[in-house]
Amino acid sequence: MQRSKPASPKSASPSSPVQSDAPTLHAHPQAIEPVAGAVAQSSQSASQPAEAPASVSVGGSSGGLAQPVSDAQIRKELAASGLSANSSQATLTPDGLAIPPVNAPQPVQTVISAGNQIAHLPYRFGGGHGTFEDNAYDCSGSLSFVFAAAGLLNTTVTSGQLMNWGKPGPGKWITVFAAPGHTFMYVGGLRFDTVALAETGSRWSNRSADEPNLSSFAVRHPAGL
Repeated sequence: MQRSKPASPKSASPSSPVQSDAPTLHAHPQAIEPVAGAVAQSSQSASQPAEAPASVSVGGSSGGLAQPVSDAQIRKELAASGLSANSSQATLTPDGLAIPPVNAPQPVQTVISAGNQIAHLPYRFGGGHGTFEDNAYDCSGSLSFVFAAAGLLNTTVTSGQLMNWGKPGPGKWITVFAAPGHTFMYVGGLRFDTVALAETGSRWSNRSADEPNLSSFAVRHPAGL
Protein backbone atom coordinates (compact mmCIF):
# COMPACT_ATOMS: atom_id res chain seq x y z
CA MET A 1 0.00 0.00 0.00
CA GLN A 2 1.36 3.43 -0.78
CA ARG A 3 2.17 5.69 2.12
CA SER A 4 4.64 8.39 2.98
CA LYS A 5 8.25 7.27 2.61
CA PRO A 6 9.42 5.56 5.80
CA ALA A 7 12.60 6.32 7.65
CA SER A 8 15.31 3.86 6.69
CA PRO A 9 16.22 1.51 9.54
CA LYS A 10 19.72 1.69 11.02
CA SER A 11 20.99 4.44 8.68
CA ALA A 12 19.84 7.23 6.43
CA SER A 13 18.44 5.96 3.15
CA PRO A 14 18.79 7.40 -0.33
CA SER A 15 15.99 9.50 -1.75
CA SER A 16 14.92 6.70 -4.08
CA PRO A 17 15.05 2.90 -3.83
CA VAL A 18 18.22 1.39 -5.16
CA GLN A 19 19.64 -2.02 -5.69
CA SER A 20 22.86 -2.58 -3.84
CA ASP A 21 25.42 -5.34 -3.72
CA ALA A 22 26.32 -4.21 -0.21
CA PRO A 23 23.10 -3.33 1.64
CA THR A 24 23.39 -1.41 4.85
CA LEU A 25 21.26 -4.00 6.64
CA HIS A 26 22.30 -7.44 7.77
CA ALA A 27 21.92 -10.01 5.01
CA HIS A 28 18.90 -11.89 6.35
CA PRO A 29 16.39 -9.87 8.39
CA GLN A 30 14.14 -11.84 10.70
CA ALA A 31 10.50 -11.26 11.54
CA ILE A 32 10.10 -10.68 15.27
CA GLU A 33 7.90 -13.02 17.23
CA PRO A 34 4.64 -11.21 18.03
CA VAL A 35 3.07 -11.32 21.47
CA ALA A 36 -0.65 -11.98 21.58
CA GLY A 37 -2.54 -8.82 22.46
CA ALA A 38 0.47 -6.55 22.00
CA VAL A 39 0.14 -3.58 19.68
CA ALA A 40 3.14 -2.90 17.47
CA GLN A 41 4.29 0.71 17.34
CA SER A 42 3.19 2.31 14.08
CA SER A 43 5.72 4.22 12.05
CA GLN A 44 3.02 6.71 11.10
CA SER A 45 2.42 9.80 13.17
CA ALA A 46 -0.77 9.80 15.20
CA SER A 47 -1.55 13.23 13.77
CA GLN A 48 -1.61 11.82 10.25
CA PRO A 49 -4.48 9.36 9.69
CA ALA A 50 -3.63 6.40 7.51
CA GLU A 51 -5.03 6.27 4.03
CA ALA A 52 -7.44 3.44 3.35
CA PRO A 53 -5.65 0.64 1.52
CA ALA A 54 -6.71 0.49 -2.11
CA SER A 55 -8.50 -2.59 -3.45
CA VAL A 56 -7.15 -4.93 -0.79
CA SER A 57 -9.26 -6.25 2.05
CA VAL A 58 -7.54 -8.48 4.57
CA GLY A 59 -9.01 -10.13 7.65
CA GLY A 60 -9.43 -8.25 10.89
CA SER A 61 -6.69 -7.83 13.45
CA SER A 62 -8.62 -9.00 16.51
CA GLY A 63 -7.21 -11.87 18.54
CA GLY A 64 -3.65 -13.15 18.79
CA LEU A 65 -1.28 -12.66 15.92
CA ALA A 66 0.00 -15.59 13.90
CA GLN A 67 3.49 -16.74 14.73
CA PRO A 68 6.32 -16.20 12.22
CA VAL A 69 7.51 -19.38 10.57
CA SER A 70 10.88 -20.64 11.80
CA ASP A 71 13.45 -22.19 9.45
CA ALA A 72 13.07 -25.52 11.29
CA GLN A 73 9.29 -25.46 10.83
CA ILE A 74 9.70 -24.63 7.14
CA ARG A 75 12.03 -27.57 6.59
CA LYS A 76 9.69 -29.89 8.52
CA GLU A 77 6.60 -28.83 6.56
CA LEU A 78 8.36 -29.05 3.21
CA ALA A 79 9.63 -32.55 4.03
CA ALA A 80 6.16 -33.64 5.20
CA SER A 81 4.52 -32.29 2.05
CA GLY A 82 6.08 -35.05 -0.07
CA LEU A 83 6.72 -32.55 -2.83
CA SER A 84 10.04 -32.30 -4.62
CA ALA A 85 11.64 -29.17 -5.97
CA ASN A 86 11.19 -28.43 -9.66
CA SER A 87 14.17 -27.30 -11.75
CA SER A 88 12.59 -24.05 -12.93
CA GLN A 89 9.19 -23.68 -11.22
CA ALA A 90 8.60 -22.96 -7.53
CA THR A 91 6.23 -25.40 -5.82
CA LEU A 92 3.40 -24.51 -3.42
CA THR A 93 2.98 -26.85 -0.45
CA PRO A 94 -0.41 -27.65 1.15
CA ASP A 95 0.65 -25.45 4.08
CA GLY A 96 1.06 -22.40 1.88
CA LEU A 97 4.86 -22.36 1.75
CA ALA A 98 7.07 -22.29 -1.33
CA ILE A 99 9.78 -24.70 -2.45
CA PRO A 100 12.34 -22.81 -4.56
CA PRO A 101 13.28 -24.11 -8.00
CA VAL A 102 16.41 -26.25 -8.00
CA ASN A 103 18.10 -24.12 -10.66
CA ALA A 104 17.18 -20.78 -9.11
CA PRO A 105 20.11 -18.45 -8.29
CA GLN A 106 20.84 -17.82 -4.63
CA PRO A 107 19.05 -14.42 -4.43
CA VAL A 108 15.84 -16.07 -5.67
CA GLN A 109 16.16 -18.88 -3.14
CA THR A 110 16.73 -16.30 -0.39
CA VAL A 111 13.68 -14.30 -1.48
CA ILE A 112 11.55 -17.45 -1.26
CA SER A 113 13.00 -18.43 2.12
CA ALA A 114 12.30 -14.94 3.50
CA GLY A 115 8.80 -15.06 2.01
CA ASN A 116 8.15 -18.32 3.86
CA GLN A 117 9.10 -16.65 7.14
CA ILE A 118 6.33 -14.05 6.84
CA ALA A 119 3.88 -15.99 4.64
CA HIS A 120 1.36 -16.49 7.45
CA LEU A 121 1.91 -13.25 9.38
CA PRO A 122 -1.10 -10.90 9.37
CA TYR A 123 -1.66 -7.81 7.26
CA ARG A 124 -1.37 -4.32 8.75
CA PHE A 125 -1.34 -1.08 6.75
CA GLY A 126 2.18 0.33 7.11
CA GLY A 127 3.53 -2.92 8.55
CA GLY A 128 7.20 -3.47 7.77
CA HIS A 129 7.92 0.16 6.88
CA GLY A 130 9.19 1.69 10.13
CA THR A 131 11.60 -1.26 10.27
CA PHE A 132 12.11 -4.42 8.25
CA GLU A 133 11.43 -6.45 11.40
CA ASP A 134 7.75 -6.41 12.30
CA ASN A 135 4.91 -8.67 13.37
CA ALA A 136 2.57 -7.74 10.49
CA TYR A 137 3.23 -6.49 6.95
CA ASP A 138 1.36 -4.67 4.22
CA CYS A 139 1.93 -5.42 0.53
CA SER A 140 4.99 -3.26 -0.06
CA GLY A 141 6.34 -4.00 3.41
CA SER A 142 6.23 -7.70 2.51
CA LEU A 143 8.23 -7.16 -0.68
CA SER A 144 10.65 -4.83 1.11
CA PHE A 145 11.35 -7.55 3.69
CA VAL A 146 12.13 -10.31 1.22
CA PHE A 147 14.17 -8.09 -1.10
CA ALA A 148 16.26 -6.81 1.82
CA ALA A 149 16.90 -10.40 2.89
CA ALA A 150 18.35 -11.10 -0.55
CA GLY A 151 20.41 -7.90 -0.63
CA LEU A 152 18.26 -6.35 -3.38
CA LEU A 153 17.11 -3.39 -1.25
CA ASN A 154 18.68 -1.39 1.55
CA THR A 155 15.58 0.61 2.51
CA THR A 156 11.86 -0.08 2.73
CA VAL A 157 9.85 1.05 -0.27
CA THR A 158 6.22 1.82 -1.07
CA SER A 159 4.19 0.35 -3.90
CA GLY A 160 4.51 3.63 -5.81
CA GLN A 161 8.30 3.54 -5.54
CA LEU A 162 8.36 -0.03 -6.84
CA MET A 163 6.79 1.27 -10.07
CA ASN A 164 10.24 2.61 -11.02
CA TRP A 165 12.42 0.07 -9.20
CA GLY A 166 14.79 -2.34 -10.92
CA LYS A 167 14.42 -2.89 -14.65
CA PRO A 168 11.28 -2.60 -16.82
CA GLY A 169 9.36 -5.65 -17.93
CA PRO A 170 9.08 -9.19 -16.55
CA GLY A 171 12.12 -10.99 -15.18
CA LYS A 172 13.29 -14.55 -15.67
CA TRP A 173 12.77 -15.42 -12.00
CA ILE A 174 11.09 -12.44 -10.30
CA THR A 175 8.43 -10.11 -11.73
CA VAL A 176 6.99 -7.25 -9.66
CA PHE A 177 3.60 -5.70 -10.39
CA ALA A 178 3.29 -2.26 -8.80
CA ALA A 179 0.64 0.46 -8.76
CA PRO A 180 0.04 3.44 -6.45
CA GLY A 181 -2.32 1.41 -4.28
CA HIS A 182 -0.97 -2.13 -4.35
CA THR A 183 1.99 -4.34 -5.27
CA PHE A 184 2.70 -8.05 -5.54
CA MET A 185 5.15 -10.27 -7.37
CA TYR A 186 5.78 -13.64 -8.97
CA VAL A 187 8.82 -15.66 -7.91
CA GLY A 188 9.55 -18.81 -9.88
CA GLY A 189 5.95 -18.81 -11.09
CA LEU A 190 4.32 -18.47 -7.64
CA ARG A 191 2.45 -15.34 -6.62
CA PHE A 192 3.44 -13.53 -3.40
CA ASP A 193 0.59 -11.21 -2.47
CA THR A 194 -1.35 -9.95 0.56
CA VAL A 195 -4.55 -10.59 -1.40
CA ALA A 196 -3.70 -14.30 -1.30
CA LEU A 197 -3.15 -13.93 2.46
CA ALA A 198 -6.72 -12.68 2.81
CA GLU A 199 -8.08 -15.57 0.75
CA THR A 200 -6.02 -18.54 1.98
CA GLY A 201 -4.00 -17.45 5.01
CA SER A 202 -0.70 -17.44 3.09
CA ARG A 203 0.91 -14.81 0.88
CA TRP A 204 1.94 -17.56 -1.56
CA SER A 205 -0.54 -18.79 -4.16
CA ASN A 206 -0.92 -20.23 -7.67
CA ARG A 207 -3.14 -17.32 -8.69
CA SER A 208 -2.54 -16.27 -12.29
CA ALA A 209 -1.58 -12.80 -13.51
CA ASP A 210 -4.27 -12.53 -16.17
CA GLU A 211 -6.68 -10.25 -14.26
CA PRO A 212 -8.05 -7.50 -16.54
CA ASN A 213 -7.21 -4.71 -14.06
CA LEU A 214 -3.45 -5.35 -14.29
CA SER A 215 -3.15 -2.81 -17.10
CA SER A 216 -2.70 -0.12 -14.43
CA PHE A 217 0.32 -1.88 -12.91
CA ALA A 218 3.95 -1.22 -13.79
CA VAL A 219 5.88 -4.43 -14.47
CA ARG A 220 9.45 -4.50 -13.11
CA HIS A 221 12.14 -6.97 -12.16
CA PRO A 222 15.45 -6.97 -10.27
CA ALA A 223 18.41 -6.58 -12.61
CA GLY A 224 19.69 -9.97 -13.72
CA LEU A 225 16.74 -11.88 -12.23
